[in-house]
Amino acid sequence: MDGRGLCRAAGDLRMRRKRAVDLFGPEGTPRVAIVGAGFGGISAGVALRKAGIESFTIYDHAERVGGTWWYNQYPGAEVDVESYVYSFPFKRKDWTRTHARQPELHAYLEETVEEFGLLPHLRLKTGIVRAVWNEAEHLYRLTLSTGEVTTCHVLICATGFLNVPRIPDWPGLDTFHGPCFHTARWEHEHDLRGKTVAIVGTGSSASQIVPEIADEVGKLYVFQRDPGWVAPKGDREYTPEERARLRNPIHHFIARVRWFWNTEKRLWDAGTYRPGSPANQMAEQVARDYIAREFADRPDLAEVVTPDYPFWGKRPVFSSTFYPALKRPNVELVPRAVESVTTKGVVDADGVERPVDVLVLATGFEATNYLGEIEVVSRQGRSLKEYWSGEPRAFLGITVPTFPNLFILYGPGTNGGEIASNLRFQSAYARRAIQRMVRQGVTSIEVKRTWADMYHAWLQSKMDDTAWAVSENYFANEAGKIVTQWPYSAIDYQVLIRLLGRASEIARRRGSAPA
Repeated sequence: MDGRGLCRAAGDLRMRRKRAVDLFGPEGTPRVAIVGAGFGGISAGVALRKAGIESFTIYDHAERVGGTWWYNQYPGAEVDVESYVYSFPFKRKDWTRTHARQPELHAYLEETVEEFGLLPHLRLKTGIVRAVWNEAEHLYRLTLSTGEVTTCHVLICATGFLNVPRIPDWPGLDTFHGPCFHTARWEHEHDLRGKTVAIVGTGSSASQIVPEIADEVGKLYVFQRDPGWVAPKGDREYTPEERARLRNPIHHFIARVRWFWNTEKRLWDAGTYRPGSPANQMAEQVARDYIAREFADRPDLAEVVTPDYPFWGKRPVFSSTFYPALKRPNVELVPRAVESVTTKGVVDADGVERPVDVLVLATGFEATNYLGEIEVVSRQGRSLKEYWSGEPRAFLGITVPTFPNLFILYGPGTNGGEIASNLRFQSAYARRAIQRMVRQGVTSIEVKRTWADMYHAWLQSKMDDTAWAVSENYFANEAGKIVTQWPYSAIDYQVLIRLLGRASEIARRRGSAPA
């Protein structure tokens, strides 16, 4: 490039910088509000900082970062995926266990926040309760839980989909005289030693809690409405030699690649989730063999823990300790739903009341209630819940028509593959859009409605013959549509994000009319 070319390039750069300042303020980059300080929010913050974007704030209702791994402090809380995979590739850790427990995972997230300079960007004990798009200014007006009002150009919602606990509407629940709490809001002040405890549910949380407290309590009732498929987990402490190998960056990289290859290749074909397919039958047989081994001496339990729906019909449980705990003399599995609660006990569907001292609700979450604790209003004046009308949907699970500059992490139709990886892909999607705003001098990026509608129709067509569609689970909305799941691999998902992201967008500058 000659001297005149260099001058023109420098002049263009100065013009872009001036334009960016005029559009976004002194920092020259859009102000970004990130909702949630868990894996998703932290991933988004790191992505922005690595891109040189410092004009962002991470809001969270909690007093500490961590999201799921802060709220879920129940005994035995542990990840289902190998620790070196359920983590950021840019932040390795000397994990002590094959599957990290809550304290170690939470510490890891706090270390990541500090190491990557996110502390100045945090606003804890502060949530966003309402975000209203202002079409004249191309801003979201934010109402915070503190009563403050502020603005942002871009809203990234990283609240996940398992963040609103589901509290049952059993008659008499509010009359129970003893401690009663949800697993995601565990009350540590209660001494369970020698007490009679009822835990309602046999999903992932309950399967971790039961073995942990069975030694401590006097009597433990486990209420099971429907059994879940359980596969042995194989969790254990790492040996010193294994820890040393994983501390080596090359071995760490190879271990991650091997895991992804072995795990993701089975998801390249949605047959994994189709009842009757070889992959589905193989997974179910593993679970059936596990039941046969563990309950060879207890055919009564073997019968009631065996589901009558295909594998993957509900979220599988991975545990090597749950089944043995059910055989303890002080543990009783009640294979019936809870009908009601009295002041002193729990009544099952057969009308039998069992007196208990403590009631633990392992009743899951309002999984389809996306962004359940924040109201987002579009440029047309409709809330996101009104737009969805009971059927959450988003293009690639991230963007929604008529909601400019809104990016959802772990949104509708993205539960599948490896979650930490999906969150990074989604964070990168939002980061690229923000960089485009600066580079091209645009103030609004929005997905085209036709693209969003076609994508949702395609995704729904892939649910029709899956195990999810023929089972009762938390993946479905009230109309029975599966709105939470992604039926392929994380690699497939990443490819779609790369190929379709830019082409799906409408970019505008403040003052221009929507297309």
